[in-house]
Amino acid sequence: MEETDGGEPRSGAGPMIMDLAWERQQKKTFTAWCNSHLRKVGTQIKEISEDLREGRNLIALLEVISGEKLPKPEKGRMRVHKVNNVQKALNFISSKGVRLAGIGAEEIVDGNLKMTLGMIWTVILRFAIQDISVEEMTAKEGLLLWCQRKTQPYKNVNVQNFHMSFKDGLAFCALIHRHRPDLIDYDNLRKDDPMGNLNYAFEVAEKSLDIPKMLDAEDMVNQVKPDERAVMTYVSAYYHAFASGQQAEMAGKRIGKVLDINKENERLMEEYENLASDLLAWIQEMMGIQSDRTQERTLEASRSRLQEFRNYRSDQKPPKAEEKGRLETHFNTLQTKLRISNRPAYMPSEGKMIHDITVAWKNLEKSEKDYEEFLMAEIRRLERLEHLAAKFHHKAAIHQSWTAGKEEMLAADDLEDVTLAGVLAMKKQHEAFESDLAAHEDRIEQLQAIAQELSSLGYCGADETDASMAAMMQQWELLRSLSEQRMTRLQEAEQVQMKLDELRLDFAKKAAPFNNWMDSAKEELLDVFSVHSVQEVTDLLDGHSAFKAGLDSAKTEHDDLNALDDQIKTLGGAGPNPYTNLTFEDIEQKWQEMMAFVPQRNDTLAEELSRQHRHEELRKNFAEKANEVGPWLEQETEYLATLGLQSTGTLEDNLAQLHEEEAKVGNFKSNMEDLEAASHLVHEELVFDNPHTVYSMDTLQVQYQQLKSAISRSINAVENQILTRDSMGITEDQLQEFRQSFNHFDKDGSGELDRNEFKACLLSMGQSLGDDDSGLNDFMAKVDPNETGRVTFDSYLNFMTRQATDEDSVEQVLASFKILAGEKPYITSGQLRAELPEHQAEYCIERMSPYTGPDAPEDALDYQSFATALYGQSDL
Repeated sequence: MEETDGGEPRSGAGPMIMDLAWERQQKKTFTAWCNSHLRKVGTQIKEISEDLREGRNLIALLEVISGEKLPKPEKGRMRVHKVNNVQKALNFISSKGVRLAGIGAEEIVDGNLKMTLGMIWTVILRFAIQDISVEEMTAKEGLLLWCQRKTQPYKNVNVQNFHMSFKDGLAFCALIHRHRPDLIDYDNLRKDDPMGNLNYAFEVAEKSLDIPKMLDAEDMVNQVKPDERAVMTYVSAYYHAFASGQQAEMAGKRIGKVLDINKENERLMEEYENLASDLLAWIQEMMGIQSDRTQERTLEASRSRLQEFRNYRSDQKPPKAEEKGRLETHFNTLQTKLRISNRPAYMPSEGKMIHDITVAWKNLEKSEKDYEEFLMAEIRRLERLEHLAAKFHHKAAIHQSWTAGKEEMLAADDLEDVTLAGVLAMKKQHEAFESDLAAHEDRIEQLQAIAQELSSLGYCGADETDASMAAMMQQWELLRSLSEQRMTRLQEAEQVQMKLDELRLDFAKKAAPFNNWMDSAKEELLDVFSVHSVQEVTDLLDGHSAFKAGLDSAKTEHDDLNALDDQIKTLGGAGPNPYTNLTFEDIEQKWQEMMAFVPQRNDTLAEELSRQHRHEELRKNFAEKANEVGPWLEQETEYLATLGLQSTGTLEDNLAQLHEEEAKVGNFKSNMEDLEAASHLVHEELVFDNPHTVYSMDTLQVQYQQLKSAISRSINAVENQILTRDSMGITEDQLQEFRQSFNHFDKDGSGELDRNEFKACLLSMGQSLGDDDSGLNDFMAKVDPNETGRVTFDSYLNFMTRQATDEDSVEQVLASFKILAGEKPYITSGQLRAELPEHQAEYCIERMSPYTGPDAPEDALDYQSFATALYGQSDL
């Protein structure tokens, strides 16, 4: 049998010539090669030409090296049985594309050594050497190139063939040292010690690499030219041993990568849980504070409470709003990483979903609105109480001024030695007093109504006003009683005192109501008022103008009293008037005082009108800015919504547009600060209503923050799409096609597909959904794990990417673990620690369940359930 240039065996037509030394070397090498495989099925051969004759060992050898099942050998020991068994083996070799010219079953059964060695060499070439591929070279050339590449850096090694190049043993040592430098001390080897080098390499390979000793150092050294086939066979064992080691290393790296991704995902989930818990706890704490409806007793305390609330909005809330945005970004990034690594979607703990946080945030905003409305209502209530209290004290002071000395006057015993005229005068005087007393009854009723209102509204000084009112009522009843008693005394003395000075009586009758009118007018001129608009001040001015218009008629009454006083004095009645304590001098003094209060009232109302005009300017200033900011925010919000739906450029273009929009909105902050300054001026003046605009500062701040948050979410979404595109290897055209398809089926332009829209999309792709839409339910479970009934573009993109690209899967991880486990259904802790880094091995050992199958060692672990759990197909 001869060998072609490519190393393939063939049977020549002429006699086959083989050097006896080569024959001996081949026999020893091929026997060792066969035993290296037959030991896997628990058998060995000693004499290659004898132990393969019956065909059983040959069939067993082919089954081991091919991994396939051959026809069952016949059990008989007759020649025909042996020939049939060998023929089955030869037929299998031929079925693998190997030509066995000149080699027949009879020669093998007859123990023909040359034919047997030729057949084994054919098997070695086909199953151990032919599949070797290095840089597009195969079989012998590929194996030679592999040796050259691996030994190129080593001194004294120049592999050009499979005989002389390996004669000194340095090439064998170099191959081992290249892959396992811990096994060979190459620097201490000598080229002039081939026997030592060869034995060193053979022993290390047998003990540490499980490669049987297929060559003898003596044969290699003593032969002029070592047998090429024997050397190739032994070198191929090196190739396969190191190739399997590299395969295990790659499997270990793949598992390590999967475990690192899983640990990172677990860290991100834990971080999200902590952030969500802290934010929700803060929201609950703030809502608890804002639920306090305790009424303050003073206006100053209520205003201080309102200022604390505004400080919270400006100082505490904005950082929490940014924290909420970062939490949403963190959640979206985590979900994207899980989708890219083919992991199940992350479901936060109950009550910590993004939707739950959004609902809690909206509840907080509603709580803020309700709390602010409560505080504003409290301030208005306390302002009204302050106004009513001032009005009460003012009216009470006037009443107490009027009642001063009245008790002593009514209780005086002054009827002795009084003439009839005096008695009649005193009676008329008392009638005038009773008229005055009746006139003051209205003031008492007004004071009583004010005191009752202060008490019902919870005024802090209600006890004082109630006590004061009770004292005035007691005094009022006493005056009425004393008045009745004095009238009785005067009537008893009327028979004695009948003469009445008509002029003085007339004066008294006119002076008393005029004096009361002046008291009321003075009271109105000094009345404390509380207004909140220009119109209210205008109404007061109109009332004051009407009062001034009526002064002419009052002047006539004043002049009439002056005329009466002149007549009394002309008739000699310059003394006291028995009908009244009022003199014209008193009337004149009060008249002049009242007339002096008229311009003061003018000035007070004019000043208030100016203040209300200033408030109106502040309202208009805020409204002008707010009416610009509000539509701008609505316009930018609408533009942001159309930006994602109508984008036709690349994701990078879309991201650039979003960053431009983010910068634009950020630059708009100065407008918001101007508006905030205008709003601050309005609130400093305690101006609460504004009919010139529908916008409030709080509403615009919320819209501005929502716009910034929406831009951040859009930027995060596009970055995640870029991450998905780059990691999945999809092209920009594919991505645009996915977006156009998504926009086509997004009929309502909401940026999401509902169940029916997604169904239409699947049908357009030719997906079979079943008569009962069971297939649709499966697809929805993949793209909508949270069961919201909506499909976002990120989920849609991930779904389409899975249809178009390959991705790392549970099958790949299972295959990797199977390689590390040596094709066994379980793996031991020792194998994990030997093949994986320490932290990854311990991670697996802690989470893998014990393997309970038959014949398993004590530390056997179930890697199959662990791998499926990594991808959410079972519980970890």
